[in-house]
Amino acid sequence: MPETARANRPAAVLLDMDGTLIDSEKVWEVVLNDLMKHLGAPPLSAEARKETVGGSLTSSLRICFRESGRDPETVPEADYREMGEWLYDRAGELFAQGVPWRPGARELLGLLRDERIPAALVTNTIRVLVEKVLDTMGREHFAAVVPGDEVTDPKPGPEPYRRGAELLGVAPADCVAVEDSPTGALSAERAGCAVLVVPCELPVAAGPRRVHRETLSGMTTAELGEIMDRVRGRP
Repeated sequence: MPETARANRPAAVLLDMDGTLIDSEKVWEVVLNDLMKHLGAPPLSAEARKETVGGSLTSSLRICFRESGRDPETVPEADYREMGEWLYDRAGELFAQGVPWRPGARELLGLLRDERIPAALVTNTIRVLVEKVLDTMGREHFAAVVPGDEVTDPKPGPEPYRRGAELLGVAPADCVAVEDSPTGALSAERAGCAVLVVPCELPVAAGPRRVHRETLSGMTTAELGEIMDRVRGRP
């Protein structure tokens, strides 16, 4: 039988990676602009860069092709594969150098482990890069991992968060998802989770299943439970 939320604490916590646990969006900015240079185009505009935050590999490649003057609809599939491999090879080089934690993120993961609340990592980043990050971030923190290349409908679709909850044996409604981007918050909201939003690169609009906080620093499991209760009490 699936575990349900206990008093003052969620049954599980589902956490995004880039911009939520680690300060990696700046790494992705370097990687994407290196890709634009590889495509013979200038760096992404500020608006185009915003479009990529929290997105999947395919959505980011579509934006880069568009900004380089190519119609994403007519780009051959082979070019998507080739540029995707190039992008992730470059990202792997940078991720291997280590990425700083977001404020309070490491402490929250330790608290969840201490209080035996299962955690899942839910990200649009592909498995091969997630594995590099887990080597430095600590794979022992996560009972499950849902990378972007192991779902058919990545964020902003609901599948990643539904899959994370399923792997932990809990209902999405009994989980708190932690997100930093509009794309990720929408994904978790669509899955039926309560969403703790801690913005990083972009502002995130309010929503009926969302609770905003400026930082993860000082976060407690009791506060996570309160967030879930607040969401459940809304019409």
